[in-house]
Amino acid sequence: MEKEACSSAFSKMILEKAKSDKDIIVVCTDSKGSAKLGSYPDELPEQFVEMGIAEQNAVTVSAGMSYIGKKVFVIGPASFYSTRSSEQVKVDVAYSNNNVTVIGISGGISYGALGATHHSLQDIALMRAIPNLTVEIPSDATQMRAVTAELLNEGRPTYIRIGRNAVPVLYRDASEIRIGRANRWFDGRDAAIVVCGQLVCKAIEAAELLKKEGIDVTVVDMHTIKPLDTEMLGRVAEECRCILTLEEHSIYGGLGGAVSEFLAQNRPVPMKICGIPDEDVPNGTDEEVFRYYRMDPEGIAEKVRNLIAIKKSL
Repeated sequence: MEKEACSSAFSKMILEKAKSDKDIIVVCTDSKGSAKLGSYPDELPEQFVEMGIAEQNAVTVSAGMSYIGKKVFVIGPASFYSTRSSEQVKVDVAYSNNNVTVIGISGGISYGALGATHHSLQDIALMRAIPNLTVEIPSDATQMRAVTAELLNEGRPTYIRIGRNAVPVLYRDASEIRIGRANRWFDGRDAAIVVCGQLVCKAIEAAELLKKEGIDVTVVDMHTIKPLDTEMLGRVAEECRCILTLEEHSIYGGLGGAVSEFLAQNRPVPMKICGIPDEDVPNGTDEEVFRYYRMDPEGIAEKVRNLIAIKKSL
């Protein structure tokens, strides 16, 4: 299957768009290499700002440029933008309603061996609690391009978290991808997996494994964490009557938290939150860590079987 990094997809697209729109500005914090910005800084130096290792300043400067009419994308490690500059995101971007998109790269456990200081497993919990801030986790390059295009046309305060490595291209048609609208895979009625980011492809693989056993599972790509697609969520809860959430984030406050908050108050069904436990994560590649926590296709399939058993016992 073809693979492409979300960061590469963004960089190629924003370069072409910025060539014909002088209001587009990219701000970076000593991470243009890891952000895969490519030739953008050299080709459009007047539309690029290098802030150095200063994430707080970068967000505030971005907000200032947005205030005078610029369309600003500030990009750098998710682990730093979601902690070090959280106040600036809250006040200068969201509260002030500035058209700034904060792109957190190498999110989740992407930095692997660099360990806990570089993991961003709390960012969704924090960002979705900030009023007036959209929160996105694209699952592939096509989604990243679609979300970027929408933000260029209808800017809003937004946090996007993407991984570091190339991921399978799941979508060929971007026309059905919209912020705030989940994408559904399959029409299973035995269980539903609600998932985001690079784990979407693993959830699809798990659903295909279960299909061979006669178990039909719906997979919901909930790429927008806020605003949550509650219409889709209510529908699959009604049809499947049990839901597994799956995310590259702490089990506290992320996608699982958002889904359970809605279901508990509107359509209670048996549910399991699958994410990173509240513990120090072993160092390793993302694939190694996923296998360790049984978040690989086989482990996900096992969790779904267990959840279906709980549903049937009630």
